[in-house]
Amino acid sequence: MTIAILPARLANQIAAGEVVERPASVVKELVENSIDAGATSIKIDIEKGGAKRIRIIDNGKGIAKAELALALSRHATSKIKDLDDLEAISSLGFRGEALASISSVARLTLTSKPEAQASAWQANAEGRDMAVSIKPAAHPNGTTIDVSDLFFNTPARRKFLRTEKTEFAHIEEVIKRIALANFAITFVLTHNHKVVKQFRVANSSIQRSKRVAQVCGQKFIDHAIEINCEHDGLHLQGWIAQPSYYRNQNDLTYSYVNNRMMRDKLINHAIRQAYADLLPSDSYPAFVLFLQLDFCEVDVNVHPSKHEVRFHQGRYVHDFIYSVCNRALTNELALKVDNSTGEILTPDNEVQSPQQAEIQAASFITPLRASTDSDRQSNALARDQAASQKAEYSADNKDPRVSSNFSQANARHYSTKINPQASKAYSDLMTPLALNSQVTEPELPPITTDVAPTAAMPILVNTASSSQDEMTDATKILFWQAPHYLVIQQRQALRLLSVNKLEHLLRLQVIQQRWHEKLVSQPLLLPIKIKVSEKVAKFVQINEKQFQHMGMEIRQLQTSTLQIRQFPALLRNKDIANSFDKLIKQLDVENQESVYAEIDWQMALASLMLSEECTQAQALQVWRNAESDFNCQFEQQLRLNSVAIDLTSSVNELDKILPK
Repeated sequence: MTIAILPARLANQIAAGEVVERPASVVKELVENSIDAGATSIKIDIEKGGAKRIRIIDNGKGIAKAELALALSRHATSKIKDLDDLEAISSLGFRGEALASISSVARLTLTSKPEAQASAWQANAEGRDMAVSIKPAAHPNGTTIDVSDLFFNTPARRKFLRTEKTEFAHIEEVIKRIALANFAITFVLTHNHKVVKQFRVANSSIQRSKRVAQVCGQKFIDHAIEINCEHDGLHLQGWIAQPSYYRNQNDLTYSYVNNRMMRDKLINHAIRQAYADLLPSDSYPAFVLFLQLDFCEVDVNVHPSKHEVRFHQGRYVHDFIYSVCNRALTNELALKVDNSTGEILTPDNEVQSPQQAEIQAASFITPLRASTDSDRQSNALARDQAASQKAEYSADNKDPRVSSNFSQANARHYSTKINPQASKAYSDLMTPLALNSQVTEPELPPITTDVAPTAAMPILVNTASSSQDEMTDATKILFWQAPHYLVIQQRQALRLLSVNKLEHLLRLQVIQQRWHEKLVSQPLLLPIKIKVSEKVAKFVQINEKQFQHMGMEIRQLQTSTLQIRQFPALLRNKDIANSFDKLIKQLDVENQESVYAEIDWQMALASLMLSEECTQAQALQVWRNAESDFNCQFEQQLRLNSVAIDLTSSVNELDKILPK
């Protein structure tokens, strides 16, 4: 067989094998052409998954009448002119193959009108002979490309197309990826004359976040860390998800280089390395990242679909992406929180406002410690210093800024203060109701070494200061009896008090005070998988909203496997799997079919907060908390949660033994 130059039609069909893989490939090439043309509104109409019709309508610059036929020729493009342009490609398309390849395997109609042209013109081309006919048409400024009967002249290619649903899913994914990189453009995607996706122009930061949420889901934004770092010609910005929001499949990984969507191995490796041991081995991170660099520093002409690029300084780019992502993740997992106000402070925020300094100087997190003269002096000195700092701050800094070499990119863009509800919830959470709070205990009688830890411990604590005449009516703690009992004297009667019941009431009161809002939840670094019965799994699925209100995010992986991803912050010191098992037992899920009232959930959660082992010091702390919280109802609560100690039988026994 002799060597011969291939006919133009055959050459274009061979090229179409690389460019036109499926309908989604056609959509990608045509939409990118619209973006290169400066369009601000692009409409994509699809019929039958793209096999029957693909129509792209834009309001770009348009194509002049004299260039319509040339536009459908192979290697004809307006985007590069010489070799220098090829070394610094700034447009999405540059090879001039797309329209020629598409028209060789489909019926293509190109209608366009530049703003300077009086009327629109239309070019038609059909596969076999590639003959182009031009005629006048009615059309506004911009371009419409109509591709119908894809692969009509190559039956072998057509039979490899998947179902209509599958092909459209690929098209939808392409539009999502393009929409993420072009916030200034409106996209409307229709399928069989029904609007499926609509992305409006997103100019503000909030609007951009909404578009990302529209593509990736609101949960991604809720768990995302926003980064924005520029250094030595490289600029990386976007969102990376917290490690707790890992994915079981690689479906939320969007990376872009100079607004060109990528599936580049170097970028993916750098991001994966940034997460390192923060993710399980069989999971994937979620991210939307945009890398901007000089066009001369990257070669995009290395892959037929342009999904991969070659960086001139690959190692440097890799290390830059890794360091930015790793630092953001590290800072996110080590957030500094002002315990007194619930403020979340950025890790590089070294400068504090005088108001914050004053609040921290007079922290209220130690209310149970008796103040001394030295404490009062130190607090007064701290307030004076804060006041002086405030005066200097007002005089010298009318418009202060906190600068960072990392361009505000170290972690999520937190405001100085989070929203009031979250701040209040965190402040309430940190108030010293926990039993392990460090407080100054009253001096107790010494405990001899020959007494076992579970034996009764003698205590004498008056609950209120009273005169000697009233001492007989005062309530006193006499003994501590393990595991969780106190022997008290109330109105000249001895009673046995259950510390657990008293603590349960306190916990229940705290929960009820916060119940009107969703309880604060804590994302788990490594989600917990637990095996449950089908009945429990169904119960969790039915009551998903109630679990979320409690601060629990639970996903069902299999019929009898659950994954706990978030857990109530109130239970942050508890074993998660054990606490969940106790909650199910408290609600008696296995034996009951009824719908649970709010009080049932509240009481079950309060039970989980109880200390498993109660010490003497913890019992005294519960006593103090109850006295403070119940106020005038304290005596009544003591009576309701205790029983009288009947000494009649003991007295009678003594009377029998002792001589009269």
